[in-house]
Amino acid sequence: MKTYQERIRDIREDADLTQTEVAKELGIRQTVYSRYERGENLMPITHLVTLAKFYGTSADYLLGLPDNPQPSTPPHRQKY
Repeated sequence: MKTYQERIRDIREDADLTQTEVAKELGIRQTVYSRYERGENLMPITHLVTLAKFYGTSADYLLGLPDNPQPSTPPHRQKY
């Protein structure tokens, strides 16, 4: 499973965008966005939501989680 840092870099590169272009969309400097991709700074939830809308994907996808997780029943709730 990819980290969110890898995922936001990969999706940006797949879209042929620069860090500067994405940073402008977020209203931040390129250096701040670069720190998100390197894992030096945590990305605020507001930026996560903005990126999900910008790329037309889910926040789960950007976080490296499955897009459509199938909730499993906890063992103590299973019917026997």
